[in-house]
Amino acid sequence: MAEAGEAAAGPSPPPPPLLLGRARALGELGGGTQASQRLLAYSDALLSIIATVMILPVAHTKIHPDQKLNESVQQLLATKIAVYLMTFLIVTVAWAAHVRLFQVIELIDDVLALLNLACMMLITFLPYTFSLMASFPDVPFGIFMFSSCAVIIGIVQAVIVMYGFHHPYLLNHQIQVSEDQAFYKYHILKIILRGPTLSFFAAIFSFFFVPMSYVFLGLITFFPHIHHLTKWFKSKAVGAEEEVPLESFTFYLNEPLSKERVEAFTDGVYAIVATLLILDICEDNVPDAKEVKEKYHGNLISALNEYGPNFLAYFGSFVTVGLLWFVHHSLFLHVTKTTRLMGLLNNLSLAFIGGLPLAYQLTSNFAKKSHNEIEAIQIIVPFAFLVLRIFVRIALMTIKHVTSLSRRRDNVLEEEEEACLSPPETLS
Repeated sequence: MAEAGEAAAGPSPPPPPLLLGRARALGELGGGTQASQRLLAYSDALLSIIATVMILPVAHTKIHPDQKLNESVQQLLATKIAVYLMTFLIVTVAWAAHVRLFQVIELIDDVLALLNLACMMLITFLPYTFSLMASFPDVPFGIFMFSSCAVIIGIVQAVIVMYGFHHPYLLNHQIQVSEDQAFYKYHILKIILRGPTLSFFAAIFSFFFVPMSYVFLGLITFFPHIHHLTKWFKSKAVGAEEEVPLESFTFYLNEPLSKERVEAFTDGVYAIVATLLILDICEDNVPDAKEVKEKYHGNLISALNEYGPNFLAYFGSFVTVGLLWFVHHSLFLHVTKTTRLMGLLNNLSLAFIGGLPLAYQLTSNFAKKSHNEIEAIQIIVPFAFLVLRIFVRIALMTIKHVTSLSRRRDNVLEEEEEACLSPPETLS
């Protein structure tokens, strides 16, 4: 049917690219072409999971139970935490580039779906390469593996771009009508390949000068912000006006990510962190069958009584994460548009939220006070937060009530003054 439509349009002047793209897309929708929203949602969920589980190699650092939190252990954990923060932010950069990619490509077919799955498979391999890099920070191979994986991810995303522009009916409608599609292709490739290019240099320098590799990896996160800040200072100092994009869609790609996408990614991270807290419960608080039989005479309930405080601490930690999410939700109710700095700060806050399972585990394993006191603190914190929020609500309601009474009294006084100043009515 699509071929018949194209044949019928042959004698007449060529149709606009937008109409041609829509016609072809409509013809393909029944044969494998579909909107990219579901694929993007799946990719967002997977990327938020990968960014969050980066903390697991750090949280599962093998430390002897009798070993104190001495300087060597602190240095080991500090190194792993620093690498975790860097790789978490790198994954958020990859997520942002992926969102930009599917702002350009609105429709997908089977080939694009498979290419995206290949990209997601490589991204799921990042936690393993991070484990190598965190465990052996001075060994080149770990950095080389992580950087090479990032490079290959960028290459796959570039192939997706090339495929999309080779089949223009898959692209955004505004790009289809554009007479300069090469400009759009160059622009989105520049966004996508910026991180992999820096990762390529990090992989090369890993065999010569390891600290320089970490500098290149750190630039993946901060280079766009440094570039934007440099342009801003240049425009203020020299007075040069910023370059005006050729078309509005290009400006849209230069803008920070939408509030909705930031909220979706943030919600994913909070949900995964809250879920990760149960892993330690499942791993460390299941009694051994032989111990239950010998020590508790087969009474499982009596054996589980010893783990009661741990379960209460888990519920307290879960509620804490939930309350932090609620604070974030309340904050973004007042946000209408995100900025670059806001996005960077939000990603940094998410990186520390992702570290909560590590903080919970370290507090339990290296507590100078008794475990009962630590668990009591973990349980009290969320309830103290709730009490504080109730007090804030009461204070706000009181202020609002007092303000309304004051306004009402002022209105009454104004009415009385107007009544006194107005001329007396003429008696008939």
